[in-house]
Amino acid sequence: MADLTLTTFDWVPEMPRGFVRDLRVRWALEEARLPYRVASVPFRDRSAEHFAHQPFGQVPWLTDGDISIFESGAILLHLGERSDALLSTDPRQRSEALKWLFAALNSVEMASLPWSLLVFSGESGGTSAWTRFDGFLQSRLRHMEPVLTGRKWLAGPFSVADILMADVLRLVDRFDGLAEYPACRDYVARATARPAFAKAHADQMAHFAAADRAAAFPT
Repeated sequence: MADLTLTTFDWVPEMPRGFVRDLRVRWALEEARLPYRVASVPFRDRSAEHFAHQPFGQVPWLTDGDISIFESGAILLHLGERSDALLSTDPRQRSEALKWLFAALNSVEMASLPWSLLVFSGESGGTSAWTRFDGFLQSRLRHMEPVLTGRKWLAGPFSVADILMADVLRLVDRFDGLAEYPACRDYVARATARPAFAKAHADQMAHFAAADRAAAFPT
């Protein structure tokens, strides 16, 4: 089996900690019990090598032997091919997981991300941008609510689709955006109660805390 290396930032500000997208990959690796190591690149000084792996200067990326993969959805799909703990071999369940994986990225996160950026920037309220993007998100959540009312996970067994969808909705829940959607809120709670998520989250927080300590007490 080729070595798996997950690369993330060496440090990020407090606000995004616990939500940096390397968490999605950590979570998948923990669910599949695939051995991996974590590497870091500078947050403040992004090198040509960084852009060679991730052309937008973001994180994460995963190297699997001599293969380098960026974008969290693509990485999770790659890992799903490595482990049936992440993607069922049953054709129907596999098809369900794949369509919900892309729905999480293209339908739900498309609406949740601009909404979250407005909240981060303090522009939630009566502005025209807020009205537009809040309405867009609400329309997506209204469609997700009946889906999640009728099932525990999106595609039968827990899968990469649930990692992505739960992580997308988790950011909305951070700002109480799921208050009127109990099935969505309960789904996030179920997903984040999984031991693999708990470890992934703790490891990400510890990674950035170690950077704080290193900056405070340089050798």
